[in-house]
Amino acid sequence: MEFIHQPYQPGETITAIATPPGEGGVAIIRISGKEAISAASKIFSGPVHSYKTHTAHFGQIRNLAGAHIDDVLLFVMLGKRSYTGEDTVEIHCHGGSLITRRVLETVLAAGPRTARPGEFTFKAYMNGKLDLAQAEAVQQLIGAKNEHALDAAENILKGALSKKITTFQKDLTLIAAILEAWVDFPEEGLEFASMEEVCQQLEQTKQQMQQLVETFHDGRIVQEGISLCLIGSPNVGKSSLMNALLDKDRAIVSEIPGTTRDLLEDHMRLNGLNLRLIDTAGIRHSTEIVEQEGIRRSRRAMTDADLILFVLDAGKALNSDEETLMKQLPSKKTIVVRNKIDLPHQASLEIDFLHVVNISAKEKTGLDQLRHTIDQVIWEHGPPARDEVLITNIRHKEALMQAIIACSGLITGLQTGVSPEFLAFDMRQCLNELGKIIGVNITEDILSAIFSTFCIGK
Repeated sequence: MEFIHQPYQPGETITAIATPPGEGGVAIIRISGKEAISAASKIFSGPVHSYKTHTAHFGQIRNLAGAHIDDVLLFVMLGKRSYTGEDTVEIHCHGGSLITRRVLETVLAAGPRTARPGEFTFKAYMNGKLDLAQAEAVQQLIGAKNEHALDAAENILKGALSKKITTFQKDLTLIAAILEAWVDFPEEGLEFASMEEVCQQLEQTKQQMQQLVETFHDGRIVQEGISLCLIGSPNVGKSSLMNALLDKDRAIVSEIPGTTRDLLEDHMRLNGLNLRLIDTAGIRHSTEIVEQEGIRRSRRAMTDADLILFVLDAGKALNSDEETLMKQLPSKKTIVVRNKIDLPHQASLEIDFLHVVNISAKEKTGLDQLRHTIDQVIWEHGPPARDEVLITNIRHKEALMQAIIACSGLITGLQTGVSPEFLAFDMRQCLNELGKIIGVNITEDILSAIFSTFCIGK
């Protein structure tokens, strides 16, 4: 992987199209760096050097030979008041893909080089406009696919997560100072916190970090969505249920057993969340090779799914395949769906699952209750509040978990009488792991991995 800022040159002038590809009313070409104003002056009809920061100016983009390219609005943002912390010019031109490319080529001819993915945000990070957690939130904000994900990214971008991490660091640094004082002034009679008080403070900080880690369950849901797998025997109505939930004829419905031979996927939204709905082949004993492969894939999808809808025919007793399957299903992530309740002669089923819903996929009855139950199972403690700080990034979770382990080592060492000078490694490890989240003591490999996921122009 190419290191995104290798070699990094402070103030180097870069440019890129900052709007999505395709046709539109307006496109934006962004220029940033110490030569941004000079480059814009070479191709814009007005006196760019005289413009005040955060002002807009109408004029023409002309190539270096003086030929007219487009009528545009040009915005100037100087120094620390810009997104990158460096002089920045934005050219708002007409949004056709051809004219946008021609304006960009004109800008490149004036001196700037093409920006790499995420390089404008990288400049903002290097110039202290954003810490690393906030920089990552920029990409999450752009890629947010639901309101929950958007709120979570906005909170991190505003610095809510960074504030928590900084608080942890300050608390640990104060404790580190106490430990250092115990080592340097063991017989001075100075009043420091007792061993019990230090352990209590460490335990409190550890618990706060653990609480933050536990938000990753909800954070992953809002960021990535949920996979929802329909499992059951042939002809219980899995495909009919999929069609009913999607409100369209996505899956083939037939009375012939084994119609669905492979996984069938589609996407739906439920209360602002993205759900990946997976219809599977009916699970039963079969000697037919193609059907066996479909059943194998069904079981794998069942294992990988975040949530399982175990569909039963409400008019029939459980068969041996269903009884076996029921014993294998994880109850915490399974909803039993008794389908075909519109038919007479309902069978009496003993089902030892917490969540059981009666529906008719054909008549579309009971679907609201099913959606409500799905929502209940997804959110263990209710959906997150809009201003709640959620860990949505696996890198942040892993760093916090390592910090917790180091903090536990500190507490154990103090409680077992380990000399404070020998606890410096655990303290340093804890602070370093927290620093990774906001970009303190971060390695170049991590930076490369993070910023290479950004879109060009951001």
